[in-house]
Amino acid sequence: MYSVRRRRAIIDRKALIAELEEQVRWAAPDAPPRANLLQIFKATLYRGVGEVRRRFEDEGVRGPDVVHADAYLVDQLVRAIYDYADTYHCPVEPNERGKTDTAERVAIVATGGYGRGELFPFSDIDLMFIVPAKASSRIEQVIEFVLYMLWDLGLKVGHATRSIDDCVRLAKEDMTIRTSLLESRWLWGERSVYQAFERRFMSDVVAGSGAEFVRYKLAERDRRHERMGDSRYVLEPNIKEGKGGLRDLQTLFWIAKYLYRVKDMGDLVARGVFTTADARHFRQTQDFLWTVRCHLHYVTNRPEERLTFDVQDTIARRIGYRDRTGARGVERFMKHYFLITKAVGDLTRVLCAVLEDQHKKPRLRLRLPPFSRLWRSVEGFKMDGDRLTVDADDAFVRDPVKLLRLFEEAQRHGMDIHPQALRLVGQSLTLIDGKLRADARANESFMAILTSQNDPEKTLKRLNESGVFGRFLPDFGRVVAQMQYDMYHVYTVDEHTIRAIGILHRIESGSLAADHPTASKVVREVRSRRVLYLSVLLHDIAKGRGGDHSEIGAEIALEVGPRMGLNAWETETLSWLVLYHLLMSSTAFKRDIDDSKTVADFVELVQSPERLRLLLVLTNADIRAVGPNIWNAWKENLLGELYYSALQEMEITGGQPERRRAARVEHAKGRLRQTLDQWDAATIEGYISRGYSDYWLAYDTDAHARHFALMKEADGTEHPLRVEARPDPERGATELTVYAPDHPGLFASMAGALALSGASIVDAKIVTMANGMALDTFSIQDFAGEPFDNPERLAKLRARVQDAVSGKLHPGRALQATRDKALPSRTGVFTVAPAVFIDNQASNQHTVIEVNGRDRLGFLHDVTAALTELGLQIASAHVTTYGEHVVDVFYVKDVFGLKVEESNKLARIEQRLLEAVAPPTASGDTPAAIAAQ
Repeated sequence: MYSVRRRRAIIDRKALIAELEEQVRWAAPDAPPRANLLQIFKATLYRGVGEVRRRFEDEGVRGPDVVHADAYLVDQLVRAIYDYADTYHCPVEPNERGKTDTAERVAIVATGGYGRGELFPFSDIDLMFIVPAKASSRIEQVIEFVLYMLWDLGLKVGHATRSIDDCVRLAKEDMTIRTSLLESRWLWGERSVYQAFERRFMSDVVAGSGAEFVRYKLAERDRRHERMGDSRYVLEPNIKEGKGGLRDLQTLFWIAKYLYRVKDMGDLVARGVFTTADARHFRQTQDFLWTVRCHLHYVTNRPEERLTFDVQDTIARRIGYRDRTGARGVERFMKHYFLITKAVGDLTRVLCAVLEDQHKKPRLRLRLPPFSRLWRSVEGFKMDGDRLTVDADDAFVRDPVKLLRLFEEAQRHGMDIHPQALRLVGQSLTLIDGKLRADARANESFMAILTSQNDPEKTLKRLNESGVFGRFLPDFGRVVAQMQYDMYHVYTVDEHTIRAIGILHRIESGSLAADHPTASKVVREVRSRRVLYLSVLLHDIAKGRGGDHSEIGAEIALEVGPRMGLNAWETETLSWLVLYHLLMSSTAFKRDIDDSKTVADFVELVQSPERLRLLLVLTNADIRAVGPNIWNAWKENLLGELYYSALQEMEITGGQPERRRAARVEHAKGRLRQTLDQWDAATIEGYISRGYSDYWLAYDTDAHARHFALMKEADGTEHPLRVEARPDPERGATELTVYAPDHPGLFASMAGALALSGASIVDAKIVTMANGMALDTFSIQDFAGEPFDNPERLAKLRARVQDAVSGKLHPGRALQATRDKALPSRTGVFTVAPAVFIDNQASNQHTVIEVNGRDRLGFLHDVTAALTELGLQIASAHVTTYGEHVVDVFYVKDVFGLKVEESNKLARIEQRLLEAVAPPTASGDTPAAIAAQ
């Protein structure tokens, strides 16, 4: 069933038997000590395991060599242990020798993956002992000896002892047992017993139940895919259970073996199921996945199935992927992995297509049952049942445009595509050439698919899986399975792009209005849907090429636009959107949008309301498509505020008189007077006089009223310190307000206390009132990006902040102690080069400092402590985290309340901040990692 090279170097069974016989010869009258036997078997096992691993790691043999060699090693051990037990441990009584006793007839059978002759380095060993209905006590003792010896060797053994009748009965009742027995292999003992079982299993269980088995296994596969996320393009894929993984290949094998009684997938060629190329692809995908899984087991030293961050780079290097210009070796490895999993999906479609063709009975339909419809005829195609297919085998040769129209018509009419038609598509991809790409009909068909009101995401996924997408749009083909190697992006570039188009469609249809209220309203005002959908398609088209993907993508858009029928204005707008697709999120999340200069600079780049609308919707779709739980109310709120502020700025610059700063301040004070009309006039004016101009422009009237009530309460006590938390679900954050005596390092102390409490700061406004008190407002979230609103945790947070402000807690020392105790994280493989950018043009009144680094517990505390050392006053802080990459932006002034412009001072700031964000440990102690421990 499988071949193993240089078998005796792995295990020499004759030598093993001789060693056992030697023990018997010199043993006490009863038997050799069990410990001696165990030592002999252990030494044999360890030598064999070591030899298999040495060949894999030193000689470069592939996965198939390992799994077959390990299976062979265990085969020989099981046989030797059984023979010893049968001959010496429980020998046949002298007067019984030579007699044939049916109660003694036993067959040892390998089942499951081991039954296929495949055993990975740390996989379980599944054994079944087929015994008579009334087995002798001696045989039971022999089986017990075998099992206990295997367990004592450290092997993980799953076992069952059954009669043939038991096997048949259980296989009929339980599909998992049936599948395991389908892969059974005679290992030792009475071969005739195994052959009798095999005949009964095939005649009583398998015969006539093919349709039931296929339906069950495909439904089981679908449930597993759904449980694993229903995407093969995930950051840390499960090589065994994930979509396109080994279990999917095994499902194909089970179906083929059940229906065609084949021993090997290559046998399907003679049956007309697979072509020679299909069989070769199956072997290649299996070889690759086996090799990766063997590396995964050896690297982790356990039966690990997930390709986690901390092993991906190691395995890539072990297999031979090296860094190249524009692509790291690990990225190339993961791209190859995803292409392999895609190939598994291709093979599944091929098998389903042929099975439907060869088994015409409706009960063998390998998908969900159809529901009846009255189909209209589709020009150029025909219906097979309720699915669309081509009208002739040479349909694509006669008219290659049909390679796109097939998907377009299926989308328009809400039909499925017949698997046989999809197989023919795969065989016709070479027809997609420069001539077809330039064909106006083909491009119109593609645009119809992209901008359809009927779920473009589903059709684009079909188009991508079939290979048509990447061939028709070669630039897209370059990002198929392109890994984005960081903790922020969950999907490959192509998967992210297609998901973003699906989200855009749902925003446009209104089904996401609750999560995207601004974009759902604005999208109805967009004048060019074609530009919008193409911009989402092309925004990441140049990822992985080196250089700025936005700039390269903008150039690609200038070529793609005219090809897709866009006019000059549409093409220019498309290119602009691709070039600036990160502008709105960068401005909203990294800049103070209450600063008029921020909005003015943003508007100067955007220029028109139409571009603003397009950019807002594109940004919404892009962010949400990054991965689960990335989009939240906080991001919606910031983007919405920037959108309306920019729209107002455009109206003002279009001719309306701009309000003077002083007038805006007086207007804010007037609104507060009206709100606090129950206060006496003298008290109101006393409190109003505490706020400088920046304070009045930084908050709305409701916030002013809350702040003044807090100040009034504090003024009536001996200790004026106040900490107030107010969850704000609509904004997706909790507002924490701290009113305390101002002093250098106050911000750093509070940032440290919040980090120790498990709160993540996403925004902060720092105000010093005229009475010398600080009024600092933090927007905080938990590590899931939700409002920090658990009552018990909020109480502890308030207490910790009060202790930090009053000096009872030293956050710096506490943070370091927590970091020292943190366990290493699997995400520690990700590195972010520290960087500091200082900008004196972004604000009229402040120097803007952007600090980039790898996220860790207390990152913000370390940075703000350094800013305090440098004598800088923080006016506001804006914190954005992209997976492991954190970006903190601070609006600061010097001790005189001025911008920092002296070059030597700027150089010192940059150097000190770079020192502050340097990783303190190699443990990868991100806040999320520590919180999970």
